[in-house]
Amino acid sequence: MKLSKIVIAAAVVAAGASSITTSAFAQAKEQFFPLLSYRTGPYAPNGVPWANGKQDYIKMINARDGGINGVKLTFEECETGYATDRGVECYERLKSRPGVSLFDPQATGITFALTEKAPVDKIPLMTLGYGLSVAQDGQAFKWNFPFMGSYWTGADILIQHLGKANGGLDKLKGKKIALVYHDSPFGKEPIPVLQERAKMHGFELQMLPVTAPGVEQKATWLQVRQSRPDYVLLWGWGVMNSTALKEAQATGYPRDKMYGVWWAGAEPDVRDVGEGAKGYNALALNGYGTQSKVIQDILKHVHDKGQGTGPKDEVGSVLYTRGVIIQMLAVEAVRRAQERFGKGKVMTGEQVRWGMENLALDQKKLDALGFKDVMRPLSTSCADHMGSTWARVHTWDGKKWNFSSDWYQADEQILKPMVKAGADKYLADKKMTRRDAADCQS
Repeated sequence: MKLSKIVIAAAVVAAGASSITTSAFAQAKEQFFPLLSYRTGPYAPNGVPWANGKQDYIKMINARDGGINGVKLTFEECETGYATDRGVECYERLKSRPGVSLFDPQATGITFALTEKAPVDKIPLMTLGYGLSVAQDGQAFKWNFPFMGSYWTGADILIQHLGKANGGLDKLKGKKIALVYHDSPFGKEPIPVLQERAKMHGFELQMLPVTAPGVEQKATWLQVRQSRPDYVLLWGWGVMNSTALKEAQATGYPRDKMYGVWWAGAEPDVRDVGEGAKGYNALALNGYGTQSKVIQDILKHVHDKGQGTGPKDEVGSVLYTRGVIIQMLAVEAVRRAQERFGKGKVMTGEQVRWGMENLALDQKKLDALGFKDVMRPLSTSCADHMGSTWARVHTWDGKKWNFSSDWYQADEQILKPMVKAGADKYLADKKMTRRDAADCQS
């Protein structure tokens, strides 16, 4: 058992013992965040900084602010290894904890499994930049929140960028674009949008699945070598990403013609390849670095006090910062819920769900929270559970990532009808109806 889990377990035992002699009120003043993670297995290099960012933000809010309006934040981490069955086990074990707020499954497969359970248990799911793309439609998916983007918005933005690089989307006609993807719900999710864009613009889409976890790709890159696509889109995660870049180097495929999703565009993906990955591009959902106020506060209140979850030199990295953003949005959802249901009170899952659906983080608010240049403004509603559909491209120069494009917004004219059609099909299959105005106020 990891030290952090021993400490947490001891704290839980202590809290249980103290509840015998202290009031139930004291115990009730804790908002609990279950943290699903994967620190082991082939996805650990990417899962670890993500998980560390979330923990450090919770620690910082407790140390700097005393929690949320006096409500202390607690957490327990549960190891999934990125496996769906283990993710469901973690969910079942942690869902009944007092003060449970929301779940961030950290995996599309786990999200698919929990989408059926969340409405029954009345606990919302946050899936920032992953999960079920059609869940953007909050009138169909009351309990799912794919904040900041989905694989549909990511795929759309990549095609926009390639169009711009070629002098217009019409210039993509006749070109060949290969999708090298993780053969899982995660990897398959962007396919409908890419197929739609291929029909619109006349490019050929070549689909090349990679068996999970992605350590063996020689056959895939032999196909790439034979077909010589104009571009390769990499929809990978964990060890699959660095393996793909090494195989591209070995087969002579130019890295500057490769574009990854935002889960294939962090330091662990390119660090071992170094100069061999030079020119490789990927989507970026968020800013990074140590210059932002929120990262400075984490260093001051957590790491400088010897309370950091992981190594200090990872603080501010791409995925670490994404973990910080996720936990900030969770905290702000609780804070927003308190505004309606009682300041300084512990919120239920239903109340936190309302907070997630009524977030309004404009630039002024983000600046005040310390997130200037870290993320775009986000505003959710009953109809829109995503809140923001922006991303940009960054490029690896052999040593570090550098932003190489302006921000793009996903094309709603293309995606909105697709989201509605997908949501309507889901509702029909489940014999459910859309939420009405009264339900949107609940």
